[in-house]
Amino acid sequence: MKTRQAGGDDDFWPEERSRPVSPKLLMGIAAVLVIVVIGVVVVMVLGSGDDDKGGAATGNGPGAPPTVWVGTAASAGTAKLNLRSADRRPLNEGEIFTNEVKSVSHGKYTFNLAASQLSNDCGSVTWGQRLQADLRKYGCTQIVRGAYLSTDKKHVGQFIAINLDRLEGADQIVRDLDPQTNAGFVLPLNAPGVSKFGTGFSAAYGQPFGHYVVLSWVQRNGGARPDSMNELLDASVAIEGADDFVWQRLILAGG
Repeated sequence: MKTRQAGGDDDFWPEERSRPVSPKLLMGIAAVLVIVVIGVVVVMVLGSGDDDKGGAATGNGPGAPPTVWVGTAASAGTAKLNLRSADRRPLNEGEIFTNEVKSVSHGKYTFNLAASQLSNDCGSVTWGQRLQADLRKYGCTQIVRGAYLSTDKKHVGQFIAINLDRLEGADQIVRDLDPQTNAGFVLPLNAPGVSKFGTGFSAAYGQPFGHYVVLSWVQRNGGARPDSMNELLDASVAIEGADDFVWQRLILAGG
């Protein structure tokens, strides 16, 4: 289901897109990574401030959701990670942002990691009362963020991983992150060379992987409107390359 703000360019928004998923070396795991067919949901951000459905949380500073949000269903191949009780070891930055993903690429887009941060206080790096309430309800213990800058400095991206206690919670957080709910969003991580991430036109893609939520969030550096959604779609696939940690966790969980 696709929605478009009245007056939008018909050629700009594809009726349906297949988002490629980068193949992962699963080291013996018999898993099939499928192409996810998505309907692009367009949300034009109008105004700011709190409302009765959520809004920026007091003390966290202003927050803005992405212009375009696509949330997809959980991958059946990660079922062994559906409960954190089977995956108790906390995340760490070095595990996620390994040397292999300090530079990520897809198509013509190559990004380098400009900054990273792991927070054990999920409320401090998010905004929105409803989102923060659900993060508490579903046992959020960690949010990891990485800011990426393209080699030509024209595009910027955020990789985000949220550690919850079960798949049910990951599913709910993906629903909360849909800007149409006004529930809130994750605050972007500032980094050198990244100009005002989260302002202007951006696109984010989120999916539960067991008890984790993984997001890739991209925009042109400075927030200008892209020429087409394919531009941000391809850039987001590059940023999603930092999700290798999920597959390593799956191996350890006996997936």
